[in-house]
Amino acid sequence: TEALDLSQESRQTLEAYGVGNKTTDNYARRCVMARRLVERGVRFVQICTQRQIWDNHSGIVGGLKKCCGRTDQPIAALLKDLRQRGLLEDTLVVWGGEFGRMPIAQLPDKKNLSTAGRDHNPRGFTVWLAGGGVKAGSVYGATDELGYEAVENRVSVTDFHATLLHLLGMHHEELFFEHNGLDEKLTSVFEAQVVHDLLA
Repeated sequence: TEALDLSQESRQTLEAYGVGNKTTDNYARRCVMARRLVERGVRFVQICTQRQIWDNHSGIVGGLKKCCGRTDQPIAALLKDLRQRGLLEDTLVVWGGEFGRMPIAQLPDKKNLSTAGRDHNPRGFTVWLAGGGVKAGSVYGATDELGYEAVENRVSVTDFHATLLHLLGMHHEELFFEHNGLDEKLTSVFEAQVVHDLLA
């Protein structure tokens, strides 16, 4: 529980993360706790937002602004703090969800454009990585002109998993788990390649 005690942090650090700010406080506290856990050698830390805030099927203009307002400052502060403390190079930070959003509007109320949102899109979306052996400041891949589907340097989920495992020092073809009496690879039955262009 000592790792979760934010009273040990300086006021300057807490303010940098956004602790105490009504909009950012909850996520900021989670980010500070994550850094404190990493400092103490915890090998896997997952941070989630307080509620499911990203599912913007309607009201995306205001909704997305609120989502970013809650998370941008805290996650940026976490990256900066990890770097300043010499922890980022040994910490892999992965930011993403299970899919992206369609580039076209979803209109629950066809008469009111302010209700517009965007539906799920598993065919083209963004995940960002930082630290832990990742090439900094680079962009990999691109979608078509509409933003609907990945068309350049596509990375499958299994390729992404293989790359993460590689960055964590594991070989994806040597790791198995038992499922229904069979040994299955962590990257499933599909072909998986480490995306070396993402590595530092």
